[in-house]
Amino acid sequence: MVILRTSPTSPYGRKARIAAAVLGLHEQVKVDWADTRASEGSLYEQNPLAKVPTLLLENGDIVYDSRVALELLDTLAGGGKIIPADDSRISVLTKQAMADGITDAAIQAQIETRNHPEEHWNRTWIDRQQGKVDHTLKAFNDRPLPTPSETNGIPDCAQIALACSLGYLDLRANGEWRQNNPKLVRWHDAFVAQVPAYNETQAPEMLERS
Repeated sequence: MVILRTSPTSPYGRKARIAAAVLGLHEQVKVDWADTRASEGSLYEQNPLAKVPTLLLENGDIVYDSRVALELLDTLAGGGKIIPADDSRISVLTKQAMADGITDAAIQAQIETRNHPEEHWNRTWIDRQQGKVDHTLKAFNDRPLPTPSETNGIPDCAQIALACSLGYLDLRANGEWRQNNPKLVRWHDAFVAQVPAYNETQAPEMLERS
């Protein structure tokens, strides 16, 4: 049994939870909630970065971050399922990195606005992070990823990462990304319809809004 340590709102942990679901690893992966805000405790003992997802393996090995976690889960499922084994591998991994970059930048902006009073915000920093988000959203809107049904029916790691990034923007940025990215909205709607695990892994706050 693999123990997946994460939090209900982590977009990175959500990637691993969706991956485990679409790979049919329900019997092999158990989710264990971790307090990512604690300054000490078991998560620090398991991962010096105290970040999620952190995967605890039966042999005692510990795996992190989300990209490595997805690689491991894909291997457990036989390989080549959500991370291609053919010539498209590098392209898909690059797009996963792009999608994760949206989340990275959005979180950096959120940290600035949530941890400081508005008069002390570093607006140059916030604008720089928002620029990264906007430019990458535009890139995905201009050239949308295929939907899972257009590939092999199982979302690849890039599709999972992008869906989780957009979900995080819905959660923390009031879905403002939807205003200028109509193709991306349609892509996201298709992903949600085709991958039940997306709604099954919604953050509690999003469920309360629905």
